[in-house]
Amino acid sequence: MSFIAYLHVALRTRLAELRRDGERGDSPVPTAVIIFGLVAVAMAVTALALTKANDWMNAIPNNTAPGAGS
Repeated sequence: MSFIAYLHVALRTRLAELRRDGERGDSPVPTAVIIFGLVAVAMAVTALALTKANDWMNAIPNNTAPGAGS
C-alpha cells in the first residue's frame, strides 16, 4: 500500500509542477511547417507573376529583346 501512496504523491507533485510552469514555449515543428507553407505560396505567386509577365511581353507585336537592335 505504501508504494501506491508513493506513486500517488509523486504524480500529484509532478502535475503541480507542470501546472505552475505555464509558459514552456512552443515546439519548433509547427513554426517550420508554417514557414515552409509560406515559402511555397510565395514561390507559386512569383512563378505565376513571371509567367503572366512573359506572356504579356510576348504578346506585344514586333517585340525585340532590349539591346538586340544595336
